[in-house]
Amino acid sequence: MSFGKLVRKTRLQAQAGDRQYSLRKTSERIGIQPSYLSKIERGELPPPGEEVICKLAEDLGLDADVLLAMAGKVSSDLHEIVRNRPELFGELLRELKNAPDHAVLRLVREVRDGEW
Repeated sequence: MSFGKLVRKTRLQAQAGDRQYSLRKTSERIGIQPSYLSKIERGELPPPGEEVICKLAEDLGLDADVLLAMAGKVSSDLHEIVRNRPELFGELLRELKNAPDHAVLRLVREVRDGEW
């Protein structure tokens, strides 16, 4: 599913239960024009920048990193982390590329919990 289609599908599902998720009201909350959001949803324009994507993700209850990835982008904080230690994180990501999800989740938990 494309970026625009996911945004539209999610917004319409939310709108079915709450009229505050109309195209106009959603675009007002995130600070863009309704016509711009409509064109993004229809795939007539490429995904917006990081700030708008993050606002849209928050408003629609989506994960910002997932929405950014669907747009072919990486959050600026992750970009900075990799840029500070490119060799180390490059190697780590390449090694994790084919690892099963459960192994990656275990590693994340170990890092988060400080259990080395």
